[in-house]
Amino acid sequence: MLNISKNSIANDIDITKYDSGKEIFSVEYHKSFRKFLLAFSVILLIILFLPWTQNISSKGNVTTLKPNQRPQTLQSQIPGRIEEWYVREGDFVKKGDTILRISEVKSEYFDGQLARRTQDQLNIKTQSIGAYRNKVTALENQIKALQSERTLKLKQAKNKLIQAHLKVKSDSIDLEAIKTKSSIAETQLNRVIELQKEGIKAVKDVEDKRAKFQEANAKLISQQNKYLTSQNNVINTELAITTLNATYQDKISKAESNLFTARSATLDTEVQVSKLETSVANYTKRTSLLYITAPQDGYINKAIKGGIGETFKEGEQLVGIMPANYELAVEMFVRPIDLPLIHIDEDVRIEFDGWPAIVFSGWPNVSYGTYGAKVVAIENFISDNGMYRVLLAPNKDTAAWPEAIRVGSGAKTIALLDNVPIWFELWRQINSFPPNFYQPQKKEKKEDKLKLKIK
Repeated sequence: MLNISKNSIANDIDITKYDSGKEIFSVEYHKSFRKFLLAFSVILLIILFLPWTQNISSKGNVTTLKPNQRPQTLQSQIPGRIEEWYVREGDFVKKGDTILRISEVKSEYFDGQLARRTQDQLNIKTQSIGAYRNKVTALENQIKALQSERTLKLKQAKNKLIQAHLKVKSDSIDLEAIKTKSSIAETQLNRVIELQKEGIKAVKDVEDKRAKFQEANAKLISQQNKYLTSQNNVINTELAITTLNATYQDKISKAESNLFTARSATLDTEVQVSKLETSVANYTKRTSLLYITAPQDGYINKAIKGGIGETFKEGEQLVGIMPANYELAVEMFVRPIDLPLIHIDEDVRIEFDGWPAIVFSGWPNVSYGTYGAKVVAIENFISDNGMYRVLLAPNKDTAAWPEAIRVGSGAKTIALLDNVPIWFELWRQINSFPPNFYQPQKKEKKEDKLKLKIK
């Protein structure tokens, strides 16, 4: 009893008369109690030295290991109008199965024969390329013919020029000969005149010589005229050669201009053909986009755009699908202060929502209802919730995860860290110290082993 009041009744009541008093205040009881305290202290001391696995607890969600295995929504690459649904929510679809059919809402694509008509335009343009190429070939042949004709004409004109030069030389020689004859005739005339004055020659001889002298002068003038005419022929021939060059150069230039125009038209038509080919491919592809198909095997989750006649924009979500084949994983979120303690291939225990579990966080081996996992990816950028995302995959060395788990369900995770005594963990918790920072032991690389073997 507590002796709080000054009015004590201990002297008035004898506790030892009662059974409990006799047992408590007996010597045997005190001996047994001391033994109990001693045993409890020994057990507590032993427990303090038992191993304890430090851990980081977190919450997460069930997801898939690969991004292409996660729930996704299907969008249309073009705006349109819903015309017909081929599935309903919950249906299983295979890759390539048609989910819904849509129609165009843009006026430039209303023509159902747009791809075929564009193909016809492409065929015509392709034929026009052949016509332009034939024109290019014809112009090239025409230029070659003009160049060959110009060569022959120039050769002919040069021959005429040579003949004209030779004619000039011939006339020049004849002129010199006639000049000589004229000089001789003049000399003979003067001699006869002197002899006639002396009475040696008759007047008739003088007149004959005078007639020959006049005849020689006439021939001299005629030969000079011929010489000048032959020189004019040389000039005319040179002028003809220049005119011939200019004329054929003009013809060849016009033909080359037409050739370049034809080549330019060919290239322009090829550009138009390329654009039409792109248009045909785009129209053909756009026609195939009027049918929304399943990208992989899966289940239709929800029709986001329902009904018939409802319009939508490109990239707008139409229907949700869950892939049929997937590998489960768990994403957990850890605090920035705990991120340095998480490493790739580190062991983690998971408790799934809906599966009963008895968890001893420090003794994972004696926990019941938890499943093993390993860290496969650590996000390098913080998430919107202020924590870092860590992806966990099933540990193949432990029990398999339940088959009934569905993507999106909740999970609790326990990342296993260093093994320490219980007393150390109590001391750490009392002082609010973080778990021990340690680096997991890495296996030796094959290259290092080979080097050791070589040594």
